[in-house]
Amino acid sequence: MPQDTFRARTVLPALLGACSLALAPVARAQFHTVPVPQCAPAAPSASTDAAAYRLDAAHRLYDCYPSRIYRGRVPPLLYGVMVVEAQVDAAGQLVDLSVVRQPAAEEVQPWVLALIRGAAPYPVPAHLPGQAAVVVETFFVDRSGLFQVLSLTEGQRDR
Repeated sequence: MPQDTFRARTVLPALLGACSLALAPVARAQFHTVPVPQCAPAAPSASTDAAAYRLDAAHRLYDCYPSRIYRGRVPPLLYGVMVVEAQVDAAGQLVDLSVVRQPAAEEVQPWVLALIRGAAPYPVPAHLPGQAAVVVETFFVDRSGLFQVLSLTEGQRDR
């Protein structure tokens, strides 16, 4: 076996493995602390359908965590993508919260769920049938600890 091939098969994977191990704790550290929500009480929603209420709920999240919103188009490789279903009662309180799609990065899930819980109460869904709402939202999470939701996304960069 030529010397260059031997080096590429043994040294390069070891170096790459060491680099990924060194980067992993830095990326994960962003998700150990959940930011404190910085929002005023939610105004009642004027939405008359589920799609419009989903936007109201997304704006509530953005209002509560302005420093955690990824501005601009998200990168092509995201640290975590997660789909969540939330049920909101007639008072705007979360009744149920479940994960529809788990993110590959396990530390993202409890962080996103804590963000959602922290933003409650949500706008009162007074004009929806039964005065309750079910919201399914997709979270795009960057390794920096910033996020966008599908309802309000600015799109994804090519590179």
